[in-house]
Amino acid sequence: MIPTAALAVLALLAAPAAGGEPARTAAQQLDRLKSLAGTWTGKAGHGAAAQETTVVWRVTGGGHAAMETIDPGTAHEMVTLYHLDGGKLVLTHYCAAGNQPTMRARRSSGPDAIAFDFVRGTNMKPGDMHMHAARISFVGPDRLDTEWTSWQGGKPAGTMRFELTRRK
Repeated sequence: MIPTAALAVLALLAAPAAGGEPARTAAQQLDRLKSLAGTWTGKAGHGAAAQETTVVWRVTGGGHAAMETIDPGTAHEMVTLYHLDGGKLVLTHYCAAGNQPTMRARRSSGPDAIAFDFVRGTNMKPGDMHMHAARISFVGPDRLDTEWTSWQGGKPAGTMRFELTRRK
């Protein structure tokens, strides 16, 4: 016989999230990110100031991590590593600003987006500009939108949006 507490946990895991879709586990979210392996191109910027960009996704760490490289080979190249930590999906963003914020995925509200919130960072002092939140939206099998929100002085300082299409 299964204890009542275990049944309650199983019910929560199986329950649909907002919108009627089941919430994805951290492992399923990581698998979704690993499925992005390939080269993506599109626009990135703040509002109308968008520029051409290239983002390369690949699986690394023996299949245990996904690596996103923004503008590879340029002076502004940035790398973000996604992996599981204690059953949670986390990212560390190696920023052109010289700091490394770490974020943890929020509880999923559905299968087509993963949102992250700041947990800690290295090479930064309180108030320094840093990436503080991120959101990845799976628009279609070959379409991806991401948002990176920076903070400075303890408050939001802007959002960089990427609209990407997988190169075939």
